[in-house]
Amino acid sequence: MALSILPSGGDRFRLHPVAPRLAPIFCFALLTASCALASFAFACATPFAAFAVVAAAMLPQRPALLVVTGAWLVNQTIGFGVLHYPVDVGTIAWGFVIGAAALLATAASSTVLGLLPQGRTPLMLAITLVAAYGIYELALLATTPFLGGEGAFTAAIVTRIGLTTAVWLAGLVAICEIVRLVDPAGRERAMSA
Repeated sequence: MALSILPSGGDRFRLHPVAPRLAPIFCFALLTASCALASFAFACATPFAAFAVVAAAMLPQRPALLVVTGAWLVNQTIGFGVLHYPVDVGTIAWGFVIGAAALLATAASSTVLGLLPQGRTPLMLAITLVAAYGIYELALLATTPFLGGEGAFTAAIVTRIGLTTAVWLAGLVAICEIVRLVDPAGRERAMSA
């Protein structure tokens, strides 16, 4: 049996902005462009948990992981190439930890969406975001004994970043819905394919 990177019609996928054959490309473009914007606006507070939820809601797990990896690479390229992050062992290690945390959040999102019932998409995406954000932050926190940075995990900072991540998720879902509504024939093809 061949593996497919395309979502199938009657599956768990919650977001169908474009036809299934275009979903990987659309998701990659949406998340890498969003990541570039977030990287300039927030630098180290890029909303990877929101990206993980959107990718998992649109794609099977393997392509979702690839898309989130692409977004992470954009973030790191902008950070080191444009924003001039220091090129030292600690900063590079944090970059890899952020990438690993983003991938864990994506895997968690895929799992949670697979377990939740169909319907009530906004509620299911919100529940998935809570899980993804929790996994993401715990993965980052787990590395602080080795890399430092415990001060970035105060309740105020984690809450502020969590709320920012929720706003990003709402914006990304809104973009998906606008794309779906702009091309209603594409939506019908997306849902029937």
